[in-house]
Amino acid sequence: MESQSVVVRFAGDSGDGVQLIGTQFVAATALAGDDFATFPDYPAEIRAPAGTTFGVSAYQIHLGARPITTAGDAPHVLVAFNPAALKVNLPLIADGALIVLNIDSFTSRGLAKAGYEKDPRQSGALDGYQLIEVDITKHTLEATAPFGLSKSDAGRCKNFWALGLVQWMFNRDVATIEDWIGKKFGKEPTIRDANLAALRAGHAYGETAELTAAVPHVGTTHAQFPPGEYRGVRGSEALALGLAAAGELADRPIMFCSYPITPASPLLHQLARYGNLGIGTFQAEDEIAAVCAAIGASFGGAIGITSSSGPGIALKTEAIGLAMNAELPLVVIDSQRGGPSTGLPTKTEQSDLYQAVYGRNADAPLPVLAARSPSDCFEVAIEAVRIAVRHMTPVILLTDGYLTNAAEPWRLPNVDEIPRIAVNAPPTGVAGEGVPAAIFNRNPETLGRPWVAPGMPNLMYRVGGLEKDLRTGNISYDAQNHQAMTDLRAAKVASVAKFIPPQKVEIGPERGSLAVVGWGSTYGALYQAVRAMSAKERVSHIHIRYLSPFPSNLGDLLRGFDRILVPEMNMGQLATLLRDKLGVETIQFNKVTGQPFLISELVQKIRGVLGSKPAVRAVQGERA
Repeated sequence: MESQSVVVRFAGDSGDGVQLIGTQFVAATALAGDDFATFPDYPAEIRAPAGTTFGVSAYQIHLGARPITTAGDAPHVLVAFNPAALKVNLPLIADGALIVLNIDSFTSRGLAKAGYEKDPRQSGALDGYQLIEVDITKHTLEATAPFGLSKSDAGRCKNFWALGLVQWMFNRDVATIEDWIGKKFGKEPTIRDANLAALRAGHAYGETAELTAAVPHVGTTHAQFPPGEYRGVRGSEALALGLAAAGELADRPIMFCSYPITPASPLLHQLARYGNLGIGTFQAEDEIAAVCAAIGASFGGAIGITSSSGPGIALKTEAIGLAMNAELPLVVIDSQRGGPSTGLPTKTEQSDLYQAVYGRNADAPLPVLAARSPSDCFEVAIEAVRIAVRHMTPVILLTDGYLTNAAEPWRLPNVDEIPRIAVNAPPTGVAGEGVPAAIFNRNPETLGRPWVAPGMPNLMYRVGGLEKDLRTGNISYDAQNHQAMTDLRAAKVASVAKFIPPQKVEIGPERGSLAVVGWGSTYGALYQAVRAMSAKERVSHIHIRYLSPFPSNLGDLLRGFDRILVPEMNMGQLATLLRDKLGVETIQFNKVTGQPFLISELVQKIRGVLGSKPAVRAVQGERA
């Protein structure tokens, strides 16, 4: 079959190597010239009992022609390694989808562990699907028999056997994957050769004449990319590269201080490889130590970065206030996940917007911005550092579990074309009593103070968490001074709006019947849903990167639409923010299942809103 795009999903136990073969299929897809977007979906349990639904891990890829901005709604091809993988993923796949089923564990015990009372192949549950039953485990053991592995070790090669079959289905050779296996297992020749044999056997299985009709080739229309050099990139990789680039652009070292937490940990792992780029990494004993170490790095003249997920950001809150009071640059990266508390560590959500904008003691506003796609993480990382250094303030950068682990093609930028990051230079020619006043002589446009580090001659000063005098930085309990400092902190964040670009419409007219407004990782699904609307329906997509402060023209832009629909993976946090800051009434569409929005459910909601009776909506001017 030939189509514009195809959605493929691999699923099995956490120990079946599903994520590994997913990433290798992505690499082969990129080299074949397809556009793609991915969605790794795995359980929080380290290793649930084998064969149970709790332990099912999946990897989904949407490939084909541009523009592909999501991992797809319903998979057209499902490769399921056991009954549990079938049971969990069957409700997700498209009608008539092709299911490649490993029948090895379809025994009475295997079915019972997955919660099946009757074999779904016999109960009619698979009617309407194209079913290919293959004993993948048996064929893998046969292919790896010459290498003398134990049955357990040989069975672990079955993921590569399945990948070989899928490579054949998509008219792909296995050379690039062979090269990867050779490098990955180069120090273990027997394991390397067994995996290579399994991969080739799966590919050869598809070529077998009597199976050609049963196992179809799946073709896609290839993407047309603008000229340039491309690579596949995950959100965590793009963030790491963006931070590295920001250090080069500012000519300052990056010091990344973090404590492991899902789904933020991959950023630490990635940055730890970039020591040659002037990046230091520090794994602290806890979240509070991590953020305090990052603040210390900024005090010392490096760019302090810290990272966590929702629970860890909550622990960092007091220290973030310290950086604000001390007027030091700090970038706080929040990879959001399902909550509250421990919640859903491996599932995605947009539930920390309130925490980012409002979640500190006292009046403590901060700039907040959000990435919209894996590749966008590169640009947003640079922008977060730029704002932090320019205004000498902490900045919160929001990503989420989906963005961290998802991947897409990325056109490598020309770093020479990215504007440099200007640093507030330390004062010169001052001495004695004039030093404190010079250090807190703030830029009139940005309100950022000079960045003075220990060891700079004749520029010793005192700073901390206690309220300080507006002019000298000395500790002050004066009532009017506290009012002035509170006003200054608010004005500093407000001044960011002068430097950010005007809000634009992603797709659709600038005035119309409905604006679909989103932020963060909902971008791809919202874009495709609005793209599916006809021009006469006058629906537009507006996606907000800068969440605090908003772009200065956002209120006027939203007033050009009869209604505003705000889909979010939370219970309405952006909707609250729009109402609070702009006086805008919205129609909420909230989803907190731990899974991204489907294009189909967004289209259905948009059509429902367009078909309903217009609501009376009061829109006020932007509040001070």
